[in-house]
Amino acid sequence: MTLAPVFPPLLKGMAAGPANPVPIAIAQAERGVDAGLLVWSQTEERLRAALVLAPDTPLEPAMAGLIACAVGMQNALGALAPPETAVHIDWTGDLRLNGAHVGGLRAICPRVPAGQMADWIPDWMVVAVDLTLRLPDRLEPGQTPNWTALDQEGCGEIESITLLEAWARHSLLWLNGLDEPQGRQSLYREWKGLVWNLGKEISLPLQGESLTGTFLGVDENFGMILKTAMGPRLLPLTALLERD
Repeated sequence: MTLAPVFPPLLKGMAAGPANPVPIAIAQAERGVDAGLLVWSQTEERLRAALVLAPDTPLEPAMAGLIACAVGMQNALGALAPPETAVHIDWTGDLRLNGAHVGGLRAICPRVPAGQMADWIPDWMVVAVDLTLRLPDRLEPGQTPNWTALDQEGCGEIESITLLEAWARHSLLWLNGLDEPQGRQSLYREWKGLVWNLGKEISLPLQGESLTGTFLGVDENFGMILKTAMGPRLLPLTALLERD
């Protein structure tokens, strides 16, 4: 029997069974549920969860919520995994264990009214996480070198519910910190030490383009500064945002 997770008082859990928690969280957000609803689902192979947020800033600064939750998952994995395990975050929200993809995070919000991207504050935002706990039985170890699972990287003893609870605690800590005067700077300092390929040459598929350049850093809203052959480009974090 799967035990129900215990979340901090500001969060309310909702079990989705084997179903995808993202559309459930979106439906609840559209009905006006309070921020802090965390819909979760687990199977032997996957752990999925979707957290409803209520931004109080326009979209570009509000996307820091995605960064906060990504750092929260890195912190949770880092605390529970064996000490030698390397846990990193891609700028895109993907998560890496020992250099290989193990899952990732994404953000969804309502459709932006035409011409209002700059100052529009969404009624809700859902941050979703999807982690691979074990690879499908049809795959042999080493068959997918860029795609891994917790049990392939020495983390198979981590209970998925324990990991979900830890993600909730760490994410809430970083999300609450965004309201503090130095909260974004603290989040940036933590994220900078965890981000994958910072300062290196990368290839990035984004909105139908395949971009190549040097990942120089980010702006105040975590938009990527990419040095390309045609000069520097600023890629806003909102380019990763999915619209319901």
